[in-house]
Amino acid sequence: MNNQKQQKPTLTGQRFKTRKRDEKEKFDPTQFQESIVQGLNQTGTDLEAVAKFLDASGAKLDYRRYAETLFDILVAGGMLAPGGTLSDDMTRTEFCLFTAQEDLETMQAYAQVFNKLIRRYKYLEKGFEEEIKKLLLFLKGFTESERNKLAMLTGILLANGNISASILNSLFNENLVKEGEISAAFAVKLFKSWINERDINSVAAMLRKVGMDNRLMELFPANKRSCEHFSKYFTDAGLKELSDFARNQQSIGARKELQKELQEQMSQGDPQKEIIAFLKEEMKKSSISEQTMIGIIWTSVMSSVEWNKKEELVTEQAIKHLKQYSPLLKAFTSQGQSELSLLLKIQEYCYDNIHFMKAFQKIVVLLYKADVLSEEAILKWFTEAHVAKGKSVFLEQMKKFVEWLKNAEEESESDEEEAD
Repeated sequence: MNNQKQQKPTLTGQRFKTRKRDEKEKFDPTQFQESIVQGLNQTGTDLEAVAKFLDASGAKLDYRRYAETLFDILVAGGMLAPGGTLSDDMTRTEFCLFTAQEDLETMQAYAQVFNKLIRRYKYLEKGFEEEIKKLLLFLKGFTESERNKLAMLTGILLANGNISASILNSLFNENLVKEGEISAAFAVKLFKSWINERDINSVAAMLRKVGMDNRLMELFPANKRSCEHFSKYFTDAGLKELSDFARNQQSIGARKELQKELQEQMSQGDPQKEIIAFLKEEMKKSSISEQTMIGIIWTSVMSSVEWNKKEELVTEQAIKHLKQYSPLLKAFTSQGQSELSLLLKIQEYCYDNIHFMKAFQKIVVLLYKADVLSEEAILKWFTEAHVAKGKSVFLEQMKKFVEWLKNAEEESESDEEEAD
């Protein structure tokens, strides 16, 4: 038996070369840039030819790998260094967005070039959006004319749905906001071209979709971040529609905050006198009308309690609850229009919450007895001011009470005549 340990085999001989496809290719955009620049120099200002060249080049050049380089060249004429300056050691072209004419028609033609390119090579979509975000952060490094062209192009791309409105996040960058209102000036050009392509409703819908509708004030430094400043700036720039939209959004935001605060005060059991004083102050501060305020109060009062699911018990519960808060409701129904607003809120609430369908008349009578609602308001609601929701049910419920009101009114007039 051989006790000697057997030698383990060792690998010797020729070293195998790694296959080319397995090697990690070095990132070198130089050759790519030269090919694109050469093509753009040949096509010149003919944007139809540029679109055809880009379409054909995608089959030969690595767009996926060098997407950023491609978009830098098309926008600025060459690769951009951090901050937005052109890299010195690179080839560049004079035929790009930044050297084009500064007018809407030319920018629309450039938008078509990008649109065709991204439709042909879908994988460029994400890279293109990232490029726009980057360019917006580089605004300080561009001339005013370059910024104007980029703003118009961005507005058109947003209108066409080529990019998401979330790219506007870049404009809230602190450096851009502070630096001579670069963000605000850029936004003016951007929104003008966006609204020109679509309309304010389309713009509003896209802003809401990405949660930007309440952030437009952030285009200004903190010391100028007010509804008044925003309104004046954009109205003076010819964008009153945007100014009105922002004011409305601000108002909606303020009302939501107010409702939240009111519900908190009610849940803590704060005295109604204090709540009334607080709400009156908020009305002055935020220019909220009494009609709007009574709607906020009604919603808060009705959402501050867990309602019984049984129809026969919920009416009793509602009466007890509303009796408690009638002084609060009374404080904000000093105008006939506010009373009608409250009646419509009650009608809509009872219709939308099926357990309350039979409670409508009892709620109205309670609020009449508590001097929250006047007979004039109730009669006006009954004859002309009601809405369609549950109309037939509620009018039927109110018939007898309305007849009683009318008779009481006639008797009162008769007594007055006798006294005369």
